[in-house]
Amino acid sequence: MTATLRRRTLLGASLATLPVLALAACGEVTVEGGGETAAQLTIVDDQDREVVLPGPAQRAVVINSYANEFVRAIGAGDRVVGVDRTSLDRLPYLGLAEDQVVAEGLDQLNYEAIAGLEPDVVILPRNAVWQEAVEQLGAFDIPVVIATAWDTEVVDATISLLGEVFGVADGAQTVLDFRAEIAGELEQRLADVEPVSVYLETVEPYLTTLPGSGFHAMILAAGGTNVFEDASGGDAQEELTVDPSEVVLRDPQFVLHEFEPSADPVDRFDALREELVARPGWSGIAAVAEGRIGLANGWATSALGKSLGALYLASWLHPAELEGIEPGEYLTRWVTEFQGAELSAPTDYVQGPDA
Repeated sequence: MTATLRRRTLLGASLATLPVLALAACGEVTVEGGGETAAQLTIVDDQDREVVLPGPAQRAVVINSYANEFVRAIGAGDRVVGVDRTSLDRLPYLGLAEDQVVAEGLDQLNYEAIAGLEPDVVILPRNAVWQEAVEQLGAFDIPVVIATAWDTEVVDATISLLGEVFGVADGAQTVLDFRAEIAGELEQRLADVEPVSVYLETVEPYLTTLPGSGFHAMILAAGGTNVFEDASGGDAQEELTVDPSEVVLRDPQFVLHEFEPSADPVDRFDALREELVARPGWSGIAAVAEGRIGLANGWATSALGKSLGALYLASWLHPAELEGIEPGEYLTRWVTEFQGAELSAPTDYVQGPDA
């Protein structure tokens, strides 16, 4: 297999997790009944469960910040009446109050508080205690839909599923089209590039990403290769804390560190860059020696199924091929058009080698 053909194969495989695929994914909807009252909906969620809703949800409890971002993006954010603590902390623009926090974590749901909000549906990711929630909320006749917005491999299906739950298929399609626009640019511009080796670090020092994770797919879609693609033993999200000396030995051509997500800008860039450069042995890494380091607030680069992160990373790895594309403009669109929030400046959230 030639290098070009191998590169196209890798890129196609990675883009399969980032762009829009067919809409007939894990979510399906059946309309039942008719007349003057709202028709019932039978939703098939991402655990292949059939869930009957009285109609498009008008009041929803949504647990998980990525899911709340998608609900806002498709145009149903004003129907969210309850969230988890992380969503409120990361996304202050949700406009919800403290008494609307009904979960301190994915395994700490306050079922009486949820019932008190009288939601039409509760939306949980698959790594929450959803089996327990189904049982507990069944006593209140509140349906539970499983939609896992953080999983890059099912992002498009999740967006479509949420569009069905809220009856806003057009809004969901608009979000899918935006993802497809980004993926199309990457696929076209990076078709023949030589991949650049990348070490990606998430939140904690030496916590990196393995094949099967959304971050790994993001690296491939950006025209890179993961320096730890041959590693194994990761956690449920395919992340692994690696030996510091291994990073030096593998000598990545680019280093990307993504820190904790927050819609409120947090200026950690200078401190993080200094910490990375000062690590023992890192002065011998090509990327560090030549200043090829990217730093990002995860709220920006992990948004939209890591599509924005892939675009930023591609612009750093292959600047000539990405000429004319400004990732900050896409981030601005995501925040202002799809989140209904204000953005101070893209550089308050993402900074690359030229910062």
